[in-house]
Amino acid sequence: MDNDRIMGTRFLLSKDREKLLKMLGQMGESVEHMILMALRCLQERDDSLAHQVIRNDDIVDEHEIEIEQECLRIIGVRHPVREELRFFFSILKIITDLERMADESCNIAKHALILNREPLLKPLIDIPKMASACVEMLRDTLSSFENNDPELAKKVFLQDQEVDTLYDQITDELFMIIGKEGTSSENRARRAALLQMVARNLERIGDHAANISERSFFMSTGKQIKKELPPCRKET
Repeated sequence: MDNDRIMGTRFLLSKDREKLLKMLGQMGESVEHMILMALRCLQERDDSLAHQVIRNDDIVDEHEIEIEQECLRIIGVRHPVREELRFFFSILKIITDLERMADESCNIAKHALILNREPLLKPLIDIPKMASACVEMLRDTLSSFENNDPELAKKVFLQDQEVDTLYDQITDELFMIIGKEGTSSENRARRAALLQMVARNLERIGDHAANISERSFFMSTGKQIKKELPPCRKET
């Protein structure tokens, strides 16, 4: 009877895991949509899209609350142990990173509402590259967690370097623009500072995706990814 009860609990935990992974995927899709829409409102200079991004933050917050409540309910009812418990705690940490990605997307939209009132300071070249890399990292890191894929988690973690490099390039270029003299230097500096903040928001999104990859790697291997790779990613 005890064995039957244990097997029944394991079956229910498997079903709970599937449900949570589905909910996590939905939250990830909402965050991805916000990142892409935040970039579009800047590229297309569309204030209505910016406002939509800001409104959608509530949707992501609702996802976070629902997943958190479901995790706590399962822990209270099923009493998971060891790796099972580690899975639920990993979910709780991952949704925090996803929620912060959504916050960074909102910040981009808010910057766009100001930037859209002025002519573009420079072509948006590296910023869309950063956004595309962040979206790819987001997709891959959630896939690595869902499919228990430590190699994909390592790929995401290392890809954060590419985002950081793009951020440094954008920052250097904008500092050069700010340093140029001219009658409109104050206006130029303000727009450059806002673009730099957009790049910083994207850089932070990349950091959060890398954080999830660390948890995914640990979930798969029980090891810390920073100890398995050469020291190359800056601490955040």
